[in-house]
Amino acid sequence: MENNGKNRPLFFLNDRLEFPDVETANEDGLLAVGGDLSPERLLLAYQNGIFPWFNEDALILWWSPDPRMVLYPNNLKVSRSMQKVLKSNQFRLTKNTCFKTVIQQCAKLVRKGQDGTWITPNMIDAYCELHDKGFANSYEVWQNDKLVGGLYGIDLGDVFCGESMFSLVSNASKFAFIHMVEEFKSEAYKLIDCQVYTKHLESLGAEEISRNEFMNILQRDI
Repeated sequence: MENNGKNRPLFFLNDRLEFPDVETANEDGLLAVGGDLSPERLLLAYQNGIFPWFNEDALILWWSPDPRMVLYPNNLKVSRSMQKVLKSNQFRLTKNTCFKTVIQQCAKLVRKGQDGTWITPNMIDAYCELHDKGFANSYEVWQNDKLVGGLYGIDLGDVFCGESMFSLVSNASKFAFIHMVEEFKSEAYKLIDCQVYTKHLESLGAEEISRNEFMNILQRDI
């Protein structure tokens, strides 16, 4: 009988800087437990199609879901209403001017169906350290000199791993996302990793691909 992965034993990480093969993840995409959030481990994770996602006061959980939600930059969809927003002077975009504030705002966001946030104080510190080392970027949206939206993620050079976004006013995070993708088009990025399906991301042109296809793209030319 074929093993569907639901009951596979979990891999517990220790001090060694390693992850199991992503194909050993269970049916939900959970791959490993434990370890730490050091810059070295985080970078190794993202380079191998893995990301952390866990609740505060819990062990670190590492995921590699199948299928994977991604956006190829050339497939970006911009609605007519959003095109008008982009052409207006409603918002102003900056990059990497207040990374920590962006991630803190994302942590405060109340999401439907979620109790609390996975963006814990330890996560904030870890990603700020990655930002200081040049591997994590934020895009900020301003309205009348007030921060009203933004997003952040890990930049692997030709793949951007989106982590979270927030909006305090309508369309602010979309504004950041669209401008970011347009930037990536000009720089020939392979894709934006959106991790898991949401209707919002699908409306912007993101799609689900198999984990195997994602890993082939991610590790090509490495």
